Amino acid sequence: MLSVYREYGVVRKESRDDNFNKTAENRNIYQLIEPGWLVVNRMKAWQGSVGVSNYRGIVSGHYICFRPRHSEDPRFLNYLLRSPVYAAELRHLSRGVRPNQIEIDNDWLRVLPVRLPPIDTQRAIADYLDAETARIDALIEKKQRMADSLRGRERSVLDLWAEAQFESHPSVAFRRMLRGIEQGWSPQCEAVPAEPAEWGVLKTSAVSSGAFRPEENKRLPGAVVPELRWVVREGDLLMTRGSGSRAMVGQAVVAHPGDRHLMLSDLTYRLLAVNSDPDYLAAMLRSSRVRGELESMIRTDTGMTLKVRVDDIKALSMPLTPVDGQRMAAQDLRKKLAATIRPLPTIEHQTSLIREHRQALITAAVTGDLEVPGVAA
Repeated sequence: MLSVYREYGVVRKESRDDNFNKTAENRNIYQLIEPGWLVVNRMKAWQGSVGVSNYRGIVSGHYICFRPRHSEDPRFLNYLLRSPVYAAELRHLSRGVRPNQIEIDNDWLRVLPVRLPPIDTQRAIADYLDAETARIDALIEKKQRMADSLRGRERSVLDLWAEAQFESHPSVAFRRMLRGIEQGWSPQCEAVPAEPAEWGVLKTSAVSSGAFRPEENKRLPGAVVPELRWVVREGDLLMTRGSGSRAMVGQAVVAHPGDRHLMLSDLTYRLLAVNSDPDYLAAMLRSSRVRGELESMIRTDTGMTLKVRVDDIKALSMPLTPVDGQRMAAQDLRKKLAATIRPLPTIEHQTSLIREHRQALITAAVTGDLEVPGVAA
C-alpha cells in the first residue's frame, strides 16, 4: 500500500503512523504502479500532493497515475513537480463547484507545461538535493526525538498528578460535573483559514493536538450566515468528537480564541461544566487513566470515522474535587509542566524553520535560483 504525502511524495503507507485512511478489503479498487510513475491526488494536487514513486505497489483508485515514457531523471521530476511553483499551477488548473472540493482533471494534467534542464543538469541537481535533504531530514528527526522525549516527561508528570487527585477524592461519573454537552455544525467551508476579521469553523486539528490552535480552521464563505450559538468563547472546554485516529478522539483543551471569530464543527463537542475549573477537567481528560477508559468506549460509524458518544463521556470516572481545590491543583500542574517542557516550544519552532528551509532549498535548486555544485551557470 502506497500513499501520497505533501511533504514526502509517494511513501509506503506502513512507514507512516499519521495516515488514518482505512485500507479497503477489496484490493481490486486500487491501481498498481511501478517505480518512476507519477501519482497525483486529484483532490489535493493544489496542495502539493503529487509524487514520482520509488516503489512498486498499489494506490487509491481515486488517484491519477501516469506511466512514464520519457528518459528524464525521476528524482528531479519528483522535486520539481512538488515545488510551490508547480503546486500553484496545479491549483490554477483545479476546478470545483465548492471551494474545498476542487480537483484537477486528467486532461488538464496532460497539458501541464514542464520546464526541464538537460539530463546531466537534472542528475546533478537531484544528487545535490538527495544529499542535502537527507542531512536536513536527519536534523529534523533529531529534533523530533528531543520533542518526543519532552512529551514523554510531560505525560509522566500529568499522570502522577492525576493519580494523586483520584487518591485524594472520591470518584464520580463525569455527568455530575456537567450541565450539558453541545455539538457544533459543519457548513460548506473554504479550504483556507479565516483571516482575523473573518468567520472560521474549527477543524479537529484545532483541538486534537492537546493544545488549542485557533489557526486550524476553515473559512466560512461570505454568503453563509454564521450560527452564533456555536461561537467559540474564551474558556470553553472543547473535545474532539470524531477522527480517523483513535488517539485523536476525545482529546480535550480549553479554548483561547482571542479576537478570532470561530465556531464549533460537528466533530467537536463543547462540554458545559458546572462548579468546575475547565483547565482542571481538560488535564484530567488528557491523563492516561481517563483516556484509557475513554478509548475503550470509542466506536466506528458507517463512514469508518472513530467517534465517542455523549453518554459515554458522561459515564467517565472523575475525582470529585471541590472547585477551589481544582483551581489550586491546575495551577500546581501548570508550574510542574512549565518546568518540565520549557524547551519544547523552542524545539518546535526550530523544526518548523528547518522544514521551511528544506522547501526553499528544493524550490531554489529546481528553478535555477540556486547555484548547485557541478551545474554550469
